[in-house]
Amino acid sequence: MNSKKIKILITGGCGFVGSNLCIFLKNLGFKVFSLDNLSREGSKINKKRLELKKIKNYKFDISNNKKIKLLPKFDFIIDCCAEPSVEASRKSSRDAIRVFKTNLEGTLNILLKCQKDKSSIIFLSSSRAYSIDSLKKLNKHNYTINNSLKIKKSIGLKFDTSSPKTLYGFTKLASEDLIREFSYANNIKYIINRCGVITGPWQMGKVDQGFVSFFVWNISNKRNIKFIGFGGYGYQERDLLHIDDLNELILKQIKKFNKLNSQSYSVGGGLKNLISLKLLKKKIENITGNKVKSLPVKSTSIYDIPYFLTDNKTIKKVYNWQPKKNINTIINDIYNWQNQNYKILKKIFK
Repeated sequence: MNSKKIKILITGGCGFVGSNLCIFLKNLGFKVFSLDNLSREGSKINKKRLELKKIKNYKFDISNNKKIKLLPKFDFIIDCCAEPSVEASRKSSRDAIRVFKTNLEGTLNILLKCQKDKSSIIFLSSSRAYSIDSLKKLNKHNYTINNSLKIKKSIGLKFDTSSPKTLYGFTKLASEDLIREFSYANNIKYIINRCGVITGPWQMGKVDQGFVSFFVWNISNKRNIKFIGFGGYGYQERDLLHIDDLNELILKQIKKFNKLNSQSYSVGGGLKNLISLKLLKKKIENITGNKVKSLPVKSTSIYDIPYFLTDNKTIKKVYNWQPKKNINTIINDIYNWQNQNYKILKKIFK
């Protein structure tokens, strides 16, 4: 494979995942371009990072089909663009429409572009495609003040997706189905990665999105941490995937795309990177040297889930891939990045 001949468009290229992936692939010699409307404050910071690497960003919305049609032809479109906040659609009808247009209409526009140019697509989906009720049943009767979650069931593509999953989750799952329909009808080759919690440097996190970097920032700045929901004990568990490990997987997928395509995979940090909020706080405290209070908030959103562990068996078997960076490395990388960019980030982390 000659990377210098492969032309790639990354949608959401000035977001956390997209910007890291842009720079990673550009450093390897690929011809990389970004599509991002720069609607988020952090995206403007990431755009400057892309400019240093001479990566062009097309500044318009992914829902603008007329402008997408006018883009040059690409060999691959890697779709990282999304309205990722699960709470956004509940705030107002305007937010719900934005989630729908960005996450689903945007995918349709990219597929029409792929159909026209005979391009291939790598789509980043989400673990929020799974049914909330079914995820909650995994830990029934397991949360008490003296009892953290004991279940270690991993969740893969066969897990239930039938019941409500948030509008964000619905649009990601619907996008997956849309990709398969276009593949069947128009022979568009694809890979779908249904990802769990992705984190690492350049993630400008908030309570409902990017919680690991949000925790690191708050504890580094001696701010108390809230454990929201499920009794407020901090026993909720997630598996964490470093952005560098995701980048390495996508590189493998590009290299092997001619032989391995039109498949879907669950992708996450796995069992070794599974951690509760309570233990995450403790690890961050050890690394930063700061101790902060845990403030319990018993109630939580109807969209919140207590547990998620990604089943990586298939992706490991097919690509001989597994996460290399453990939780301590993830925290250290985020902590060092935040310290090195404190002046810029203090305007983002409010």
